[in-house]
Amino acid sequence: MKPIAALFASLWIACILAGSAQAQEPSIPVFWDARERLAKPDMTAVQRVRFLTTTDFPPFNFLDGSGRLTGFHIDLARAICAELDILDKCQIQALPWGELDTALADKQGEAIVAGISVTAETRAKYGFSRSYLQFPARFVVPSASTISEPVHQRSAGKRVGVIAGSAHERMLRDYFPDVKVVTYIKQEWVFDDLKAGKIDAAFGDGMRLAFWLSGSDSSACCRFAGGPYLAPEYLGTGLAVATVKDDPLLAHAFDYALQQINVKGIFAELYLRYFPVSFF
Repeated sequence: MKPIAALFASLWIACILAGSAQAQEPSIPVFWDARERLAKPDMTAVQRVRFLTTTDFPPFNFLDGSGRLTGFHIDLARAICAELDILDKCQIQALPWGELDTALADKQGEAIVAGISVTAETRAKYGFSRSYLQFPARFVVPSASTISEPVHQRSAGKRVGVIAGSAHERMLRDYFPDVKVVTYIKQEWVFDDLKAGKIDAAFGDGMRLAFWLSGSDSSACCRFAGGPYLAPEYLGTGLAVATVKDDPLLAHAFDYALQQINVKGIFAELYLRYFPVSFF
């Protein structure tokens, strides 16, 4: 996720400054079954749980105005430690993105919470908790648009902008074969044409679209329509806490804590704190 950090940083800052006045009723994603029973792990033998992260990917991890490390991932790590009753053993260390792999391999930390997606490539290097956040695809349309559910019917024949060669383009063509796909090489051009009425909708990453909708650049032109669309075969299974491959006990402990965080409403609180315009 690091290469697009600067873009997300500017979008997120615009979102916070603009507030959530344009937001629809917040929708909280739920990735855990409250009825599932996970045993609380015994952590008495654990000497330390140090989470490795970065400082340059707001709202997930960043330095606030006073230079304090903060963000969604920071608060999530602390909540995990609280659920496992290991706050006294819990540490968080920020490193440059390119040093995280080496630091974990050298046992400078026990886990990475820094926006690592679960893929075949990353599974070869890490163990993982279950996913704690996924990124759906969404449609954005002008506020006066008639496009709504069922979107696959009401979008037929409409011009929909999407980034060329992206997973979202493949998903759009496969899921919505009756739309007229208009491809772009820059996201800003998609937004510009949507505001100018040259396309009927935009399709892409829900989080990026939510930041744009809430920011001043959108000029309150538009809204979400339909969705959210979660498709692991196109978009992956989301973000998870990474551990060394030979420590399944720690991954299980994170699973227990993440479920408790969800069941108790702590995840919902963190989600709304850092994503005031829900992308779900």
